[in-house]
Amino acid sequence: MLSIRGLNYEVETEHGPLGILKNIDLDIETGRFVVITGPNGGGKTSLAKAIMGLVPATAESMTYNGTDITGLDVTERAKLGISYGFQQPPRFKGMLVTDLLSIAAGRELTDGECCAYLTQVGLCTSDYQGREIDAGLSGGELKRIEIASLLARNASLMIFDEPEAGIDLWSFARLTETFRELHENSEATLIIISHQERIIRLSDEIILISGGEVSMSGPTEEIFPKIMNATVPGCAFLEDRK
Repeated sequence: MLSIRGLNYEVETEHGPLGILKNIDLDIETGRFVVITGPNGGGKTSLAKAIMGLVPATAESMTYNGTDITGLDVTERAKLGISYGFQQPPRFKGMLVTDLLSIAAGRELTDGECCAYLTQVGLCTSDYQGREIDAGLSGGELKRIEIASLLARNASLMIFDEPEAGIDLWSFARLTETFRELHENSEATLIIISHQERIIRLSDEIILISGGEVSMSGPTEEIFPKIMNATVPGCAFLEDRK
């Protein structure tokens, strides 16, 4: 379980401090699929990065599975099983897909183990084990390889920042299927930042972030209709209905 109390994050501007996150309180149960959504600039990515320890946020308390992570850096949080997938996964010229999976696992993986992780994300293993993580891979392929690396790391909390960004319709459809299967077949907690209806509908819960605050949160079946009916001011923001 991830529990957050009194999370704040501000940046310095030429006009003085600017509050990005304001007194966030959240509880996310283990094994849940949670979507963070809301208007652009509302603080979604900042919240995700604060959970990972990528920005210098402050909090009254932040615990993960009973461990106080309030003062831990990104490396220490990663060792506890917290992971983060960026909007644009990095490319590593000269590094093979199998190398990345082994680095994520912290040991040399066998061909069979690499095959298992790639198969879980819907990639044909014979096509990807010898591929380099470079410009030859599409955005959708990179996203799925990134998910495979998190599986290899045995991450128990996976955070993804707009995984649909920059991928085509066919890759997007397979990516959503990967998330659905991951949620159904593993005990990992998924936190995904998204504006996409298809991803939102897969979730157990929605956290709506606007103006750096939690505007509302709760079960998807309760929150999603309110968003669709535009009953939340400023939240008629869903992008195309792929």
